[in-house]
Amino acid sequence: MTDTAVSTWQENAGRDLVRSFGDRMAMFVRGEGSHLWDADDRRYLDFLAGIAVDSLGHAHPVFVEAIASQAATLAHVSNYFATPPQLALAARLKRLAGTGESGRVYFGNSGAEANEAAFKLARLHGQKTGKSRIIALTDAFHGRTMGTLALTGKPWMQEPFLPMVPGVSFIDSTVAALEAAVDDSVAALVLEPIKGEAGVLPLPDGFLEAARAVTERHGALLIIDEIQTGAGRTGEWFAFQHAGITPDAITVAKGIGGGFPIGALITFGAASELFYPGTHGSTFGGNALGTAVAGAVLAEIERAGLVGNAAARGAQLRTAIEAIGSPLVDGCRGQGLLIGVALSHPVAKDVVAAAQQRGLVINAPNDATIRLVPALTIGDAEIEEFLELFTAALAAVEQSLEPAASTPVSEIPV
Repeated sequence: MTDTAVSTWQENAGRDLVRSFGDRMAMFVRGEGSHLWDADDRRYLDFLAGIAVDSLGHAHPVFVEAIASQAATLAHVSNYFATPPQLALAARLKRLAGTGESGRVYFGNSGAEANEAAFKLARLHGQKTGKSRIIALTDAFHGRTMGTLALTGKPWMQEPFLPMVPGVSFIDSTVAALEAAVDDSVAALVLEPIKGEAGVLPLPDGFLEAARAVTERHGALLIIDEIQTGAGRTGEWFAFQHAGITPDAITVAKGIGGGFPIGALITFGAASELFYPGTHGSTFGGNALGTAVAGAVLAEIERAGLVGNAAARGAQLRTAIEAIGSPLVDGCRGQGLLIGVALSHPVAKDVVAAAQQRGLVINAPNDATIRLVPALTIGDAEIEEFLELFTAALAAVEQSLEPAASTPVSEIPV
């Protein structure tokens, strides 16, 4: 592709697409497994996977066949009617989440829609019990709609859209703050087990167990946002399962569809009876095409043992990254194949750019963290290729740093 042609797609994107995403970093035209190709037929190793979406990688035969076969049969009939793939996916999600017979599933089209449904669930519980407060965590991310933005503990994201939907307050992610905040006025506590957009920050040890205990004591719902952590990514089907607790509801999206837009709210126990006809809905949510694809993706994750692969490959990656010996790497955090590489200097965007120049797609959720969320299918070959490219990108950024001008992360004012 000529320079003129490259500028044409960039100009078209700048002219025709809303600016909320900023400039597009590349234009990809095809993918296979853990690799992408741009319009110049240059190959990239994809360790972002659509931000934890492409569980099976790109163009997986199971994904392709599910779309083709279901589209040739029945795509959409609305929620006035049931379809076999919708019912099968609901049953599968209940089984994987461990809801028992009392669980129920609401289908939407995205993580934000799943969290909107969770917000309504909390309000319905509040109306039933006379409780008015919803608590979320500082620096959390639950979506960009007006409802989910009210749950998102990032003031800079909320500020252009004030006033927010009322009734939500935020606490720090400590057990002490949790126990001080939750009382008999709280309808629900909403949290991410790992705050991905904050830099892949796991909750402190014991936090989920304490959250379950304090919400049960005060009759509040515990709602866990598993949109980024679900579908096997952390080495369990859902991250709450590492703690051995049972929440009242979880939200899922991203990896359950493997690239097809779908989200869901999964309820447990008494919370399953809060919705009644007319309280929520979605024209496209739970359509036959989306639920057939998600069912096939989850079945393949299960068949191929990819939950275990996420646990094993995540540990392998973290060990290998820490062994690189780069002065920029200040450790790793996360679980399974949701990994945050902590940097010693605020140069994450530079590392992302250097990696892309070398054919590696990664992400910087903040200035001092690299986020890695590759397909659950990765093996030794992909990890070896990643380490070669990532090491080269780190070295390039190290060389560009002026020792006198660089500021360690520990010295950056908060």
